[in-house]
Amino acid sequence: MYKAYKYRLYPNKEQEQLILKHIGSCRFIYNYGLNKKVTAYQTDKTAISRFQIQADLPILKKQEDTAWLKEVNSLSLQAALACLDNAFTRFFKEKKGFPKFKSKKDGHQSFIIPQNTKVDFDNNRIFIPKFKGGIKCRLHRKFEGNIKTSTISKTPTGKYYISILVETNEIIPKKKPCCENQAVGIDLGIKTFATISDGSTIENPRNLKKSLKKLKKLQKEVSRKNKGSNNRMKSVKRLALLHEKVTNRRNDFLHKVSYELVNKYDTICLETLSSKNMMHNHHLAQALSDIAIGNFNSMMDYKGEWYGTNVIRIGRFEPSSKMCTCGFIHKELKLSDRMWTCPQCGSVNDRDLLAANNIKRFAFCKNNTAGTAEIHACVDMNHIVDSDQEAPSFMGGVVHKCYQYNQVNS
Repeated sequence: MYKAYKYRLYPNKEQEQLILKHIGSCRFIYNYGLNKKVTAYQTDKTAISRFQIQADLPILKKQEDTAWLKEVNSLSLQAALACLDNAFTRFFKEKKGFPKFKSKKDGHQSFIIPQNTKVDFDNNRIFIPKFKGGIKCRLHRKFEGNIKTSTISKTPTGKYYISILVETNEIIPKKKPCCENQAVGIDLGIKTFATISDGSTIENPRNLKKSLKKLKKLQKEVSRKNKGSNNRMKSVKRLALLHEKVTNRRNDFLHKVSYELVNKYDTICLETLSSKNMMHNHHLAQALSDIAIGNFNSMMDYKGEWYGTNVIRIGRFEPSSKMCTCGFIHKELKLSDRMWTCPQCGSVNDRDLLAANNIKRFAFCKNNTAGTAEIHACVDMNHIVDSDQEAPSFMGGVVHKCYQYNQVNS
């Protein structure tokens, strides 16, 4: 099992300068390789591999203008070209966007050490190439296993961290039995962060909203300072510190919630959400970024693997909040309607709780994992369009009819 451990670094002035040289050199090589790839394709329609660019490193080190490349770890320079190669792979295969040139003005700066990272827990030191004597580090937790790679990063607030990827001796546990009685559906939202099908809720801490007034004040201070002045740099750092505080609070909340959920339940059913598309709504973009749905989903995935918890997802177009327990689909339901009455059976539905229960039902129906529930029939509802026709019913947690919802318009 692979795990990453992050620690705070406390370099002295000489080490800090050397770290900055590594960051700048890796950024230079990345931009150099990107420029060479783009130029070669525009002129000759040829694709250059990273090994061809890597062959230029000894030549660059001998030139007077780039002789400072000798001062940094050569493996870190090669790792920068490997990152560039991965960026092009993601662009062509996953359509993730064309690689961009890196700037020294970017908030987060980092470089990779592919090998030869050593940790001294007794003396709280990290040893990496080119740093004699080691860097002082706060090793607040120990690990056992083989160190693969490490990444040193600098935050906008001027702090330094190292993230160490370790191949631990832990074995990935087997998945727990997928039983409906031990499963829950979770509906994520803005007003309430999570509504669980067992009736419990997790409130939204609204970390950004609580600090928004102070953030606006600091942003005004930055805009009123002269560009390039020392006072502007001080204001920028105060603003970055507040942003960092909000981010730390958000991450702390997400880690605690995700850990509690994967340890409490055997099976967790979630809805597939496209956070990128949801952010296009400028009325909800700020609130959506505050809850960080994408980060929460990724935490649920890898923590589910760590602790043997089943994480099942349903399609993003399923009528989770629009479908009553009797089967009626309220196609005209608005986002502002938090409670709605079913015109067919007359039941009053809480939008979020209904969605959580439907997510659980859809997940077990589509994955054909009945567990303790009984699936009596499976009927294709593709022909059902009129709401006056007979609809499915779910009673007492027993699924009486299993429908295919993919073709039903929500």
